[in-house]
Amino acid sequence: MLDLAMRVIHLSLDGLATRQRLIAENLANVDTPGYLAARVSFEDNLRLAIEDGAPPETAEIATGRSLDATKTNGNNVNPDDETLALIETSLRYQLAVESMNTKFRILRTSMRRDT
Repeated sequence: MLDLAMRVIHLSLDGLATRQRLIAENLANVDTPGYLAARVSFEDNLRLAIEDGAPPETAEIATGRSLDATKTNGNNVNPDDETLALIETSLRYQLAVESMNTKFRILRTSMRRDT
């Protein structure tokens, strides 16, 4: 039912929501000894799927742990980096939502009949 653009936007929203959740988890564990920051990667996988002609839904939303240097307690969460990443992710999410809303407005307008 959804065209390629809508399916890409949908997967992007899923990936960005996952990233927001993990950034919040990172910030909640900023002082937890031995905690390694979680990371989310999906943009490259999504781009490759589209370039290969594969359905966007086949692109993996991959999660992993950061390999950044740790503090003396074994934790590598940097609150400044996480806060900046959260702001960037929120802005990307808002852009994706607005893109989807625009697509729906175009569809709604095209289905309207003038009498």
